[in-house]
Amino acid sequence: MILTRRALLTGVAASGATLLTGCDRLGESEAFRSILFKGADWNEWTQRALTNRNALAREFRPDQMSPVFRTNGTRNPNTPAYTAHAATGFADWRVRIDGLMARPQALSIAQLLSMPQRAQITRHDCVEGWSAIGKWQGPQLSTVLNAAGLSDRARFLVFHCADAYSGGTRPYYESIDLVDAFHPQTILALGLNDERLGIGHGAPVRLRVERHLGYKHAKYVERIEAVASLADIHGGKGGLWEDIAGYEWYAGI
Repeated sequence: MILTRRALLTGVAASGATLLTGCDRLGESEAFRSILFKGADWNEWTQRALTNRNALAREFRPDQMSPVFRTNGTRNPNTPAYTAHAATGFADWRVRIDGLMARPQALSIAQLLSMPQRAQITRHDCVEGWSAIGKWQGPQLSTVLNAAGLSDRARFLVFHCADAYSGGTRPYYESIDLVDAFHPQTILALGLNDERLGIGHGAPVRLRVERHLGYKHAKYVERIEAVASLADIHGGKGGLWEDIAGYEWYAGI
């Protein structure tokens, strides 16, 4: 049941994506957006109702890994601040964990690396229709949240990122609910294919939320904010592409 539904939903995204060449292009057709994304509520309901909330996305063997794991979306934020961090190997990068937290944190890469690490070989499915299999490694997001003392009032986590669109006026962000936040395969990835995460893949920290399409896997994560509502965050729909192109908030596969 899990694999069949995953294949179905991925196929829908792939079929729609043959009409367009990229995530930004998808936003140009109102008719296409309404057809492709009107099933969001159904998608969330069926995945949550028909599977165990901790059901794992398929994991693969090392010999099944893709020879090339392509980059997509922002390949380098190219801001002065990000360039300075990259020049020092992100030694001073901090991921702020705040919002509805009892013990807000500002975690360095060294601190994240010191936490128990999870490694998983999974398939990344892009809304454009391509996929790749790679090995991701980093601490489970649940470890970070437990250390920060997540409030009972929190319902969502918002991931604020270092990259931006539209001439720098629209910062990239994404969000997930607590079911996905505490899923065992949801990690803050620091490595890909047994190497430190590269700039094109979101260095130094990238969200991996393995039961979702690729645009939910926020790159260049600077801040994780716990909130009770998404309404007052940027465009109010839970993510950059949700705000500007009508993408579904729940991109489960």
